[in-house]
Amino acid sequence: MLREFPPPPRADEFSELIKQRLKEVRAVGGTRETVTVDWNGQQIHVDVIDLPLSGLYLNPGTHRIRAQRTHNPDQDRNLDEAPFEEAGQSYLRTLLQALPSNPDLRDPAFDKLKEDLRQFGQNDPGLVTHHGVLVNGNTRAVALRELGQQSMRVGVLPSSFTQADIDSVELALQLRQDQRRDYSYINRLLAMEEQASLGRTPEQIAKEFRIRTATYHQERWILSVIKELNDRSASGGGVALRLVDWEGAQERLKELHRLYTKLESLNRDQAEILKERRLAAILLDFSKTDVRHIDEMFLEQEYLEKALPTELAESGTAGQAESVSIPGLGLDVPAASSAVSAARALNDRILRAAATVRNTTAGLADSEKAQAQTLLDGAKDAFDRAIDSHGRDARVRKRKQLAPARLADACADIDQCVIELVQARTSNSLDEEAFDEAVIKLQSSLRKLAQQAGRGIPNPGDGVSWLLAAASVEGSR
Repeated sequence: MLREFPPPPRADEFSELIKQRLKEVRAVGGTRETVTVDWNGQQIHVDVIDLPLSGLYLNPGTHRIRAQRTHNPDQDRNLDEAPFEEAGQSYLRTLLQALPSNPDLRDPAFDKLKEDLRQFGQNDPGLVTHHGVLVNGNTRAVALRELGQQSMRVGVLPSSFTQADIDSVELALQLRQDQRRDYSYINRLLAMEEQASLGRTPEQIAKEFRIRTATYHQERWILSVIKELNDRSASGGGVALRLVDWEGAQERLKELHRLYTKLESLNRDQAEILKERRLAAILLDFSKTDVRHIDEMFLEQEYLEKALPTELAESGTAGQAESVSIPGLGLDVPAASSAVSAARALNDRILRAAATVRNTTAGLADSEKAQAQTLLDGAKDAFDRAIDSHGRDARVRKRKQLAPARLADACADIDQCVIELVQARTSNSLDEEAFDEAVIKLQSSLRKLAQQAGRGIPNPGDGVSWLLAAASVEGSR
């Protein structure tokens, strides 16, 4: 959601410096360096000046690390309370250098950017508010500081710009295709949500993000699911999953949405159970190809139920009420089925255990984390065995279906041949000699097929019996 930030310390003093620098640049005359920004569907050109890096502030509202801020809840709260104090700015610096999917690690892309700046200098100017808060160029500012640079070239936005204007400009700049370091997936989802909260239509947001409207609705569904899971993961100790925990799951979440949408119209309960199963597998860090094995057959054959250890299999086994009463309305609506409730109960345990293990704040006992890790290990082992069993059975089914499928294709080709034969005869264009040779090859192929069918099928049905009889008649001639 859109949030207004207070002016940084010494805002008035720095604002005067910016005004003085702008005045000096304009007084020189000649061609001035400007940077073009998109704002409310139009382009504006703002002057570029040199400002001391020591006076510039990293933007606490930048979309680039919105999800990563949740990596450390304590520092995130401190950043909310004092966004321009040293502790908050230090946390921002750390996140801007970190790998989006794992903020504990340094991002190689940041080091690549730093090396580029070291060799070639700053090619493109950043962008700041009239108070000196960076709107674009936060990562470059961190890299320039590490390189020991004293100043940075920046364009200055008009002092009349509101926070909504500033956020809109930042998005427009960062969504251009020529950026060196793109937003991470979750940060894009959050940026879309923020734009929707400002009253923009799905069509407008989709156009701004250069995606189809259907993709926009898919992304909003995914973010709502992630937030729901994070809420469900919360335990009594205040530990919960973070947005950053879902970085890297983009393709698996998109595939889940496509399958869920297809199943929901046919069998809502099956769609809900499949959603819970796949989300658990994603959280347990199974690959995209492994997650794909969790399909309708996976549910029907109860592969996971057969593999779950006793302590996990008992999750959610209690009966579920047939209906739920809506307070104040006197209405009863159907409750989730017992199977859906069991799937959710199991997933809730996995979610809470994952939140405990991934917790980066102090306060949890080692024994509690060890217990949660044991549960996760048991769940992952069960999913692994269930997916492996389904994969083996799927390969067997595929092998069993190969021969019938080939024969079905051949039948379709023969049916098409009949049509083309009639057309060729009608137009007197049939190559009779070539056709006769093709029929002889068909005769040979059917004879081979009959020989193998006679050996491998002890109790032949009507079709195979006909084939064997036809081959027998042919052989007696």
